[in-house]
Amino acid sequence: MYTSFIKASAIMLWLVISSNHGIAQQRNQLDEYITQAFSQNQSLKQQQFDLEKAMFALKEAQAMYLPTVSVLGSYTKAAGGRTIDVPVGDLVNPIYRALNELTASSKYPQLENQSFLLNPDNFYDMKVRTSLPLVNAEIRYNKLIKKELISSQQASFNVYKRALVKDVKLAYYRYYQALQSIEAYESAKHLITENIRVNTSLQRNGVRNGTALLRAQTEQEKNNAALVDAQKNADNARAYFNFLLNRPLQDSIVIDASSLLKPATDLDSSLDVNGREELSQLKSMQLINHLDYKLQRSNLIPKLSTFLDLGSQGADFKVNNKTSYYLWGVNLQWDIFTGGRNKYKAAQVQSSLKSTAEKLDEAEQSFKMQLLQSQNNYRAAKAAYESTKAGLDLAARYLKDQNKAYKAGQLLYLELIDAQNQLTQAQLNMAGKQAELQISLAELERNQASYPIDNKH
Repeated sequence: MYTSFIKASAIMLWLVISSNHGIAQQRNQLDEYITQAFSQNQSLKQQQFDLEKAMFALKEAQAMYLPTVSVLGSYTKAAGGRTIDVPVGDLVNPIYRALNELTASSKYPQLENQSFLLNPDNFYDMKVRTSLPLVNAEIRYNKLIKKELISSQQASFNVYKRALVKDVKLAYYRYYQALQSIEAYESAKHLITENIRVNTSLQRNGVRNGTALLRAQTEQEKNNAALVDAQKNADNARAYFNFLLNRPLQDSIVIDASSLLKPATDLDSSLDVNGREELSQLKSMQLINHLDYKLQRSNLIPKLSTFLDLGSQGADFKVNNKTSYYLWGVNLQWDIFTGGRNKYKAAQVQSSLKSTAEKLDEAEQSFKMQLLQSQNNYRAAKAAYESTKAGLDLAARYLKDQNKAYKAGQLLYLELIDAQNQLTQAQLNMAGKQAELQISLAELERNQASYPIDNKH
């Protein structure tokens, strides 16, 4: 069992040493799992909804350039209130009396003075209004801001995708590590079982007493307990991995150890962090603040719009050629004095601009430091892995020699147990160092922003 473990570890070491750490590493089964996570992860879907919201906000801003067509209507029923008095009788009646006297008739009646309500009574006004902005700097800058917000949200979306790639890989490696731990304890189980068989036979033949057998049985119980704990860790790691992929927690995971890492070139030791979407996000915020500053200063530019009303108005809901009308006009708004409100808003935006510039510089230095640390962690993890592999080889040979000596009666059982424990611990260390090396690669890939995510939705 430990021989096959060593062979598998040697293959993994060759793959790790020759892997590419400067560019995104192409995976087989693991890459398929990452693609599934991109399409099924629930938190990523929420980020996608935020991106869609930003896109709709841009369409809303673009729609501000289009004309607005509205149907407006009102009906008024009034009584009382102020009136306009028209002395029709006082003006006309003297003339009518004179005419009646001249014609010796009553052909011209006497009229009463009239009083008209200022409030329209039984009056309707229905119209279709079309309005269109001609000059409006606020609309222009608002559109540019919404457009840049999409870039910022896209960068945020990609940041989450890269974090998800790292989480999926780490969960995959830890599950693989748990399986290797199980394999180590299973290997130890077979060795202990064989020792129990040998000691039972020796005791039966009177060659050894029962002490060695009791010690072997004790080691068997300890190993069984450790095996149960390792199985628990594997189950938990599997559940978390499936959670990231939004799958049933008990689904099986395909482990393809021979294709975890692809041979490529050596480690890229440069500190190029230009691919980090976080920097793109901060640059977008800089541009947004710059556009917002121009927006606050846009009150210096007058706003010009036009409108056209087509409608009908009259009493008793009558519609004819006398009630129909059109009304066209141009509106001008120029805020000459606002008490300095726009000036102070622009000053606030300028402060945000300075703050964003400082954040950008700080983030760039921070990312370079993270990249340098991940490169150092990788080198240390690779060196530790190579050392652990050598220790595993020595522990395997040591146990083989000790086992021969014990069967020949030249070794105490405690020394054999110690050799078995050394091999088991070396196998566990190998599993841990493999996982640490792969995790350091995943972190290095994350800090380089080198995993290809643009074509994975």
